[in-house]
Amino acid sequence: MSAGAAAAKAQLFAVLGARAGRAWFVPGRIELLGKHTDYAGGRSLLCAVERGFCVAATPRRDRRVQLTDARTGESAEFTIGELLTANWARYPATVARRLAVDGKLDYGSDILFASDLPPAAGMSSSSAFVVATYLALCGEAGPEGREALAAYLAATEVGVGTHGGSEDHTAILCCKAGRWSQYRFCPTRLEQTVAAPEDMALVIGVSGVAASKAGAAQADYNRAAAATAQILSTWNEVSGRHDATLAAAVAAGAYEPLLAQLPNALRARLEQFHNESDVWIPAAAFAAREGDWQSFGEFVACSQAGAEAALGNQIPETVALAASARRLGAVAASAFGAGFGGSVWALVPGGAAAAFRAAWQREYQKAFAAHAVESLFFESAAGPAALQIELEG
Repeated sequence: MSAGAAAAKAQLFAVLGARAGRAWFVPGRIELLGKHTDYAGGRSLLCAVERGFCVAATPRRDRRVQLTDARTGESAEFTIGELLTANWARYPATVARRLAVDGKLDYGSDILFASDLPPAAGMSSSSAFVVATYLALCGEAGPEGREALAAYLAATEVGVGTHGGSEDHTAILCCKAGRWSQYRFCPTRLEQTVAAPEDMALVIGVSGVAASKAGAAQADYNRAAAATAQILSTWNEVSGRHDATLAAAVAAGAYEPLLAQLPNALRARLEQFHNESDVWIPAAAFAAREGDWQSFGEFVACSQAGAEAALGNQIPETVALAASARRLGAVAASAFGAGFGGSVWALVPGGAAAAFRAAWQREYQKAFAAHAVESLFFESAAGPAALQIELEG
Protein backbone atom coordinates (compact mmCIF):
# COMPACT_ATOMS: atom_id res chain seq x y z
CA MET A 1 0.00 0.00 0.00
CA SER A 2 0.94 3.63 -0.25
CA ALA A 3 2.12 5.07 3.06
CA GLY A 4 -1.01 7.17 3.52
CA ALA A 5 -3.33 4.23 2.92
CA ALA A 6 -1.36 2.02 5.31
CA ALA A 7 -1.58 4.67 8.03
CA ALA A 8 -5.35 4.91 7.49
CA LYS A 9 -5.69 1.13 7.87
CA ALA A 10 -3.65 1.22 11.08
CA GLN A 11 -6.14 3.76 12.44
CA LEU A 12 -9.06 1.50 11.49
CA PHE A 13 -7.50 -1.48 13.25
CA ALA A 14 -7.01 0.73 16.30
CA VAL A 15 -10.72 1.54 16.20
CA LEU A 16 -11.46 -2.20 16.35
CA GLY A 17 -9.66 -2.40 19.70
CA ALA A 18 -8.42 -5.93 18.96
CA ARG A 19 -4.90 -6.27 20.36
CA ALA A 20 -3.81 -9.78 19.39
CA GLY A 21 -4.68 -12.60 17.01
CA ARG A 22 -5.54 -12.82 13.34
CA ALA A 23 -7.27 -10.07 11.45
CA TRP A 24 -7.86 -9.15 7.81
CA PHE A 25 -7.87 -6.23 5.46
CA VAL A 26 -10.32 -6.79 2.60
CA PRO A 27 -10.33 -4.16 -0.18
CA GLY A 28 -12.91 -2.94 -2.61
CA ARG A 29 -12.10 -2.97 -6.32
CA ILE A 30 -11.91 -0.72 -9.35
CA GLU A 31 -13.17 -2.12 -12.62
CA LEU A 32 -11.07 -0.25 -15.15
CA LEU A 33 -12.91 -2.00 -17.98
CA GLY A 34 -15.34 -4.89 -18.15
CA LYS A 35 -18.85 -3.51 -17.90
CA HIS A 36 -21.27 -6.41 -17.31
CA THR A 37 -18.97 -8.95 -18.95
CA ASP A 38 -17.96 -11.40 -16.21
CA TYR A 39 -21.20 -13.33 -15.79
CA ALA A 40 -21.27 -13.86 -19.56
CA GLY A 41 -17.78 -15.38 -19.65
CA GLY A 42 -16.08 -12.19 -20.80
CA ARG A 43 -13.03 -10.21 -19.72
CA SER A 44 -12.39 -7.53 -17.12
CA LEU A 45 -9.40 -5.29 -16.38
CA LEU A 46 -9.26 -4.85 -12.61
CA CYS A 47 -7.32 -3.61 -9.61
CA ALA A 48 -7.93 -3.53 -5.88
CA VAL A 49 -8.56 -0.17 -4.26
CA GLU A 50 -6.71 0.90 -1.10
CA ARG A 51 -9.94 1.31 0.86
CA GLY A 52 -11.84 -1.58 2.40
CA PHE A 53 -12.82 -3.52 5.51
CA CYS A 54 -10.59 -4.11 8.53
CA VAL A 55 -11.87 -7.19 10.36
CA ALA A 56 -10.96 -9.07 13.54
CA ALA A 57 -12.72 -12.23 14.73
CA THR A 58 -12.87 -14.26 17.95
CA PRO A 59 -14.18 -17.85 17.65
CA ARG A 60 -17.21 -18.86 19.71
CA ARG A 61 -18.23 -22.25 21.10
CA ASP A 62 -21.81 -22.01 19.88
CA ARG A 63 -23.45 -21.42 16.49
CA ARG A 64 -24.04 -17.71 16.94
CA VAL A 65 -22.39 -15.02 14.83
CA GLN A 66 -22.24 -11.49 16.18
CA LEU A 67 -21.03 -8.62 14.01
CA THR A 68 -20.27 -5.14 15.28
CA ASP A 69 -19.38 -2.06 13.26
CA ALA A 70 -16.72 -0.55 15.50
CA ARG A 71 -17.13 2.92 13.99
CA THR A 72 -20.90 3.23 14.45
CA GLY A 73 -21.60 0.72 17.21
CA GLU A 74 -24.31 -0.90 15.08
CA SER A 75 -24.48 -4.66 15.53
CA ALA A 76 -26.32 -7.75 14.31
CA GLU A 77 -26.50 -11.30 15.59
CA PHE A 78 -27.83 -14.49 14.05
CA THR A 79 -27.60 -18.25 14.29
CA ILE A 80 -25.66 -20.08 11.60
CA GLY A 81 -28.22 -21.22 9.03
CA GLU A 82 -30.69 -18.45 9.81
CA LEU A 83 -32.17 -16.69 6.79
CA LEU A 84 -32.17 -12.89 6.97
CA THR A 85 -33.71 -10.68 4.30
CA ALA A 86 -33.30 -7.17 5.70
CA ASN A 87 -30.44 -4.70 6.33
CA TRP A 88 -26.69 -5.24 5.93
CA ALA A 89 -26.65 -8.41 8.03
CA ARG A 90 -28.22 -10.40 5.19
CA TYR A 91 -24.82 -10.59 3.47
CA PRO A 92 -22.89 -12.26 6.34
CA ALA A 93 -25.93 -14.38 7.22
CA THR A 94 -26.09 -15.66 3.64
CA VAL A 95 -22.39 -16.58 3.76
CA ALA A 96 -22.77 -18.43 7.06
CA ARG A 97 -25.86 -20.26 5.82
CA ARG A 98 -24.12 -21.44 2.64
CA LEU A 99 -21.06 -22.58 4.60
CA ALA A 100 -23.25 -24.55 6.99
CA VAL A 101 -25.16 -26.23 4.15
CA ASP A 102 -21.83 -27.22 2.58
CA GLY A 103 -20.52 -28.64 5.85
CA LYS A 104 -17.79 -26.02 6.18
CA LEU A 105 -18.90 -24.22 9.34
CA ASP A 106 -19.90 -25.55 12.76
CA TYR A 107 -19.13 -22.69 15.15
CA GLY A 108 -19.73 -18.98 15.11
CA SER A 109 -17.57 -15.94 15.80
CA ASP A 110 -17.66 -12.49 17.28
CA ILE A 111 -16.63 -10.26 14.39
CA LEU A 112 -15.53 -6.64 14.67
CA PHE A 113 -15.20 -4.59 11.52
CA ALA A 114 -14.49 -1.04 10.41
CA SER A 115 -14.56 0.20 6.83
CA ASP A 116 -13.45 3.27 4.89
CA LEU A 117 -14.92 1.93 1.66
CA PRO A 118 -17.89 4.08 0.60
CA PRO A 119 -21.00 1.86 0.54
CA ALA A 120 -23.09 1.37 -2.61
CA ALA A 121 -20.53 3.36 -4.62
CA GLY A 122 -19.68 0.77 -7.27
CA MET A 123 -16.50 -0.41 -5.53
CA SER A 124 -18.02 -3.73 -4.44
CA SER A 125 -18.59 -2.95 -0.77
CA SER A 126 -21.16 -5.78 -0.58
CA SER A 127 -18.79 -8.33 -2.14
CA ALA A 128 -15.96 -7.12 0.10
CA PHE A 129 -18.24 -7.68 3.09
CA VAL A 130 -19.01 -11.19 1.81
CA VAL A 131 -15.28 -11.98 1.44
CA ALA A 132 -14.51 -10.44 4.85
CA THR A 133 -17.19 -12.58 6.50
CA TYR A 134 -15.81 -15.75 4.94
CA LEU A 135 -12.24 -14.97 6.02
CA ALA A 136 -13.37 -14.09 9.54
CA LEU A 137 -15.30 -17.36 9.85
CA CYS A 138 -13.01 -19.74 7.96
CA GLY A 139 -9.62 -18.16 7.39
CA GLU A 140 -7.60 -18.46 4.17
CA ALA A 141 -8.79 -20.20 1.02
CA GLY A 142 -8.49 -23.99 0.85
CA PRO A 143 -6.23 -26.01 -1.43
CA GLU A 144 -8.29 -25.05 -4.49
CA GLY A 145 -6.94 -21.51 -4.14
CA ARG A 146 -8.30 -18.00 -4.15
CA GLU A 147 -9.70 -18.00 -7.69
CA ALA A 148 -11.89 -20.98 -6.80
CA LEU A 149 -12.90 -19.25 -3.56
CA ALA A 150 -13.89 -16.14 -5.53
CA ALA A 151 -16.21 -18.22 -7.73
CA TYR A 152 -17.65 -19.95 -4.65
CA LEU A 153 -18.38 -16.66 -2.89
CA ALA A 154 -19.91 -15.17 -6.05
CA ALA A 155 -22.31 -18.11 -6.17
CA THR A 156 -22.97 -17.59 -2.46
CA GLU A 157 -23.88 -13.94 -3.02
CA VAL A 158 -26.60 -15.03 -5.44
CA GLY A 159 -28.43 -16.01 -2.26
CA VAL A 160 -28.99 -12.29 -1.63
CA GLY A 161 -30.77 -12.10 -4.99
CA THR A 162 -28.08 -10.60 -7.24
CA HIS A 163 -27.49 -12.47 -10.52
CA GLY A 164 -23.90 -11.42 -11.08
CA GLY A 165 -20.50 -12.94 -11.75
CA SER A 166 -17.25 -13.33 -9.84
CA GLU A 167 -15.37 -10.26 -11.09
CA ASP A 168 -15.70 -8.43 -7.78
CA HIS A 169 -14.65 -11.35 -5.59
CA THR A 170 -11.76 -12.21 -7.92
CA ALA A 171 -10.36 -8.69 -7.77
CA ILE A 172 -10.76 -8.55 -3.99
CA LEU A 173 -9.01 -11.89 -3.47
CA CYS A 174 -6.51 -12.08 -6.34
CA CYS A 175 -5.32 -8.70 -7.65
CA LYS A 176 -1.73 -7.60 -7.02
CA ALA A 177 -0.49 -4.32 -5.59
CA GLY A 178 0.86 -2.05 -8.31
CA ARG A 179 -0.68 -4.14 -11.12
CA TRP A 180 -3.77 -4.11 -13.28
CA SER A 181 -5.09 -7.64 -13.80
CA GLN A 182 -6.91 -8.89 -16.90
CA TYR A 183 -9.16 -11.81 -16.02
CA ARG A 184 -11.51 -13.97 -18.06
CA PHE A 185 -14.44 -15.67 -16.37
CA CYS A 186 -16.57 -18.84 -16.46
CA PRO A 187 -14.15 -20.34 -15.54
CA THR A 188 -11.95 -17.72 -13.88
CA ARG A 189 -8.43 -17.44 -15.28
CA LEU A 190 -5.79 -14.74 -15.22
CA GLU A 191 -4.77 -13.71 -18.74
CA GLN A 192 -2.18 -11.04 -17.99
CA THR A 193 -1.15 -8.27 -15.62
CA VAL A 194 0.05 -4.80 -16.54
CA ALA A 195 2.13 -2.55 -14.32
CA ALA A 196 0.07 0.39 -13.08
CA PRO A 197 1.84 3.55 -14.31
CA GLU A 198 3.99 4.94 -11.51
CA ASP A 199 3.82 8.48 -12.83
CA MET A 200 0.02 8.57 -12.84
CA ALA A 201 -2.71 8.38 -10.22
CA LEU A 202 -6.20 6.99 -10.10
CA VAL A 203 -8.69 9.53 -8.79
CA ILE A 204 -12.14 8.25 -7.85
CA GLY A 205 -15.24 10.39 -7.99
CA VAL A 206 -18.16 8.95 -6.01
CA SER A 207 -21.36 10.45 -7.38
CA GLY A 208 -23.34 10.18 -4.17
CA VAL A 209 -26.07 8.25 -5.99
CA ALA A 210 -26.29 4.81 -4.40
CA ALA A 211 -25.37 1.93 -6.72
CA SER A 212 -26.84 -0.88 -4.66
CA LYS A 213 -27.18 -4.35 -6.19
CA ALA A 214 -29.99 -5.06 -3.76
CA GLY A 215 -33.32 -3.49 -2.93
CA ALA A 216 -34.94 -1.27 -5.53
CA ALA A 217 -31.91 -1.35 -7.86
CA GLN A 218 -31.70 -5.13 -7.98
CA ALA A 219 -34.25 -5.51 -10.78
CA ASP A 220 -32.36 -3.02 -12.96
CA TYR A 221 -29.07 -4.82 -12.36
CA ASN A 222 -30.58 -8.25 -13.03
CA ARG A 223 -32.22 -6.97 -16.21
CA ALA A 224 -28.79 -6.34 -17.75
CA ALA A 225 -27.75 -9.88 -16.83
CA ALA A 226 -30.99 -11.33 -18.20
CA ALA A 227 -30.36 -9.77 -21.62
CA THR A 228 -27.23 -11.86 -22.10
CA ALA A 229 -29.12 -15.00 -21.12
CA GLN A 230 -31.80 -14.18 -23.69
CA ILE A 231 -29.19 -13.67 -26.43
CA LEU A 232 -27.48 -16.95 -25.52
CA SER A 233 -30.80 -18.81 -25.50
CA THR A 234 -31.60 -17.48 -28.98
CA TRP A 235 -28.21 -18.64 -30.29
CA ASN A 236 -28.50 -22.13 -28.80
CA GLU A 237 -31.99 -22.49 -30.22
CA VAL A 238 -31.12 -21.47 -33.78
CA SER A 239 -27.73 -23.21 -33.86
CA GLY A 240 -28.61 -26.42 -32.06
CA ARG A 241 -25.60 -25.87 -29.80
CA HIS A 242 -25.39 -25.86 -26.02
CA ASP A 243 -22.91 -23.09 -25.31
CA ALA A 244 -22.78 -22.25 -21.61
CA THR A 245 -21.92 -18.55 -21.89
CA LEU A 246 -22.32 -15.70 -24.33
CA ALA A 247 -18.53 -15.58 -24.67
CA ALA A 248 -18.50 -19.23 -25.74
CA ALA A 249 -21.27 -18.53 -28.25
CA VAL A 250 -19.35 -15.61 -29.75
CA ALA A 251 -16.23 -17.77 -29.99
CA ALA A 252 -18.32 -20.39 -31.82
CA GLY A 253 -19.37 -17.87 -34.48
CA ALA A 254 -22.60 -16.46 -33.06
CA TYR A 255 -21.79 -12.78 -33.44
CA GLU A 256 -22.60 -12.07 -37.10
CA PRO A 257 -25.64 -14.41 -37.35
CA LEU A 258 -27.19 -12.95 -34.20
CA LEU A 259 -26.66 -9.36 -35.30
CA ALA A 260 -28.86 -10.10 -38.30
CA GLN A 261 -31.83 -11.39 -36.32
CA LEU A 262 -31.88 -9.92 -32.81
CA PRO A 263 -34.18 -7.01 -31.93
CA ASN A 264 -32.45 -3.66 -31.57
CA ALA A 265 -32.00 -3.66 -27.78
CA LEU A 266 -30.48 -7.13 -27.68
CA ARG A 267 -28.33 -6.43 -30.73
CA ALA A 268 -26.91 -3.36 -28.99
CA ARG A 269 -26.18 -5.44 -25.87
CA LEU A 270 -24.41 -8.09 -27.97
CA GLU A 271 -22.30 -5.45 -29.69
CA GLN A 272 -21.39 -3.85 -26.37
CA PHE A 273 -20.38 -7.20 -24.87
CA HIS A 274 -18.29 -8.27 -27.87
CA ASN A 275 -16.54 -4.90 -28.19
CA GLU A 276 -15.89 -4.56 -24.46
CA SER A 277 -14.59 -8.08 -23.93
CA ASP A 278 -12.89 -8.96 -27.21
CA VAL A 279 -11.80 -5.59 -28.63
CA TRP A 280 -11.46 -2.73 -26.14
CA ILE A 281 -10.04 -4.58 -23.13
CA PRO A 282 -7.20 -6.39 -24.95
CA ALA A 283 -6.41 -3.23 -26.90
CA ALA A 284 -6.43 -1.03 -23.79
CA ALA A 285 -4.21 -3.46 -21.88
CA PHE A 286 -1.74 -3.52 -24.78
CA ALA A 287 -1.74 0.28 -24.95
CA ALA A 288 -1.10 0.51 -21.20
CA ARG A 289 1.75 -1.99 -21.45
CA GLU A 290 3.28 0.11 -24.27
CA GLY A 291 2.72 3.40 -22.45
CA ASP A 292 0.46 4.61 -25.26
CA TRP A 293 -1.89 6.61 -23.06
CA GLN A 294 -3.62 8.41 -25.92
CA SER A 295 -4.80 5.09 -27.36
CA PHE A 296 -5.63 3.81 -23.88
CA GLY A 297 -7.86 6.83 -23.29
CA GLU A 298 -9.59 6.33 -26.65
CA PHE A 299 -10.46 2.70 -25.86
CA VAL A 300 -11.74 3.67 -22.42
CA ALA A 301 -13.90 6.38 -24.04
CA CYS A 302 -15.36 3.70 -26.36
CA SER A 303 -16.23 1.62 -23.31
CA GLN A 304 -17.96 4.52 -21.60
CA ALA A 305 -19.92 5.35 -24.75
CA GLY A 306 -20.93 1.70 -25.11
CA ALA A 307 -22.32 1.66 -21.61
CA GLU A 308 -24.26 4.87 -22.16
CA ALA A 309 -25.78 3.66 -25.44
CA ALA A 310 -26.34 -0.05 -24.89
CA LEU A 311 -26.34 -1.04 -21.23
CA GLY A 312 -28.79 1.52 -19.94
CA ASN A 313 -26.96 1.59 -16.60
CA GLN A 314 -25.58 5.13 -16.72
CA ILE A 315 -27.17 8.12 -15.02
CA PRO A 316 -26.66 11.84 -15.69
CA GLU A 317 -24.26 12.11 -12.75
CA THR A 318 -21.83 9.39 -13.93
CA VAL A 319 -22.02 10.57 -17.54
CA ALA A 320 -21.16 14.10 -16.40
CA LEU A 321 -18.33 12.90 -14.14
CA ALA A 322 -16.66 11.00 -16.98
CA ALA A 323 -17.01 13.88 -19.43
CA SER A 324 -15.84 16.42 -16.86
CA ALA A 325 -12.75 14.37 -16.01
CA ARG A 326 -11.66 14.23 -19.64
CA ARG A 327 -12.31 17.94 -20.07
CA LEU A 328 -10.16 18.70 -17.01
CA GLY A 329 -7.20 16.78 -18.42
CA ALA A 330 -7.63 13.13 -17.38
CA VAL A 331 -5.84 10.66 -19.64
CA ALA A 332 -8.90 8.40 -19.36
CA ALA A 333 -12.10 8.26 -17.34
CA SER A 334 -14.98 5.82 -17.04
CA ALA A 335 -17.86 4.84 -14.84
CA PHE A 336 -17.51 1.37 -13.35
CA GLY A 337 -19.38 -1.31 -11.44
CA ALA A 338 -22.98 -2.37 -11.79
CA GLY A 339 -24.10 1.13 -12.71
CA PHE A 340 -27.39 2.91 -11.94
CA GLY A 341 -25.34 5.18 -9.67
CA GLY A 342 -21.88 4.74 -8.24
CA SER A 343 -18.50 6.13 -9.24
CA VAL A 344 -16.14 7.14 -12.02
CA TRP A 345 -12.37 6.61 -12.12
CA ALA A 346 -9.98 9.03 -13.79
CA LEU A 347 -6.31 8.45 -14.67
CA VAL A 348 -4.27 11.62 -14.34
CA PRO A 349 -0.58 12.60 -14.21
CA GLY A 350 0.58 12.07 -10.63
CA GLY A 351 1.89 15.58 -10.11
CA ALA A 352 -1.46 17.05 -11.10
CA ALA A 353 -3.66 14.65 -9.09
CA ALA A 354 -4.42 16.92 -6.13
CA ALA A 355 -5.31 19.94 -8.27
CA PHE A 356 -7.35 17.74 -10.63
CA ARG A 357 -9.26 16.16 -7.75
CA ALA A 358 -10.17 19.56 -6.30
CA ALA A 359 -11.31 20.93 -9.68
CA TRP A 360 -13.26 17.76 -10.51
CA GLN A 361 -15.01 17.81 -7.15
CA ARG A 362 -15.78 21.53 -7.42
CA GLU A 363 -17.24 21.19 -10.92
CA TYR A 364 -19.38 18.17 -10.00
CA GLN A 365 -20.75 19.63 -6.79
CA LYS A 366 -21.67 22.83 -8.59
CA ALA A 367 -23.56 20.92 -11.29
CA PHE A 368 -25.19 18.43 -8.88
CA ALA A 369 -25.55 20.36 -5.64
CA ALA A 370 -28.10 17.87 -4.28
CA HIS A 371 -25.33 15.23 -4.08
CA ALA A 372 -22.62 17.48 -2.66
CA VAL A 373 -22.75 15.97 0.84
CA GLU A 374 -22.85 12.33 -0.30
CA SER A 375 -20.22 12.68 -3.03
CA LEU A 376 -16.58 11.83 -2.33
CA PHE A 377 -13.35 12.33 -4.26
CA PHE A 378 -10.09 10.57 -3.39
CA GLU A 379 -6.92 9.06 -4.84
CA SER A 380 -5.89 5.42 -4.70
CA ALA A 381 -3.02 3.34 -5.95
CA ALA A 382 -3.62 -0.19 -7.28
CA GLY A 383 -3.67 -1.89 -3.91
CA PRO A 384 -3.21 -5.42 -2.60
CA ALA A 385 -5.80 -8.17 -2.47
CA ALA A 386 -7.17 -9.34 0.89
CA LEU A 387 -4.37 -9.48 3.47
CA GLN A 388 -4.09 -11.38 6.72
CA ILE A 389 -2.80 -9.12 9.50
CA GLU A 390 -1.06 -10.31 12.66
CA LEU A 391 -2.05 -7.99 15.49
CA GLU A 392 0.61 -7.51 18.17
CA GLY A 393 -0.01 -5.39 21.26
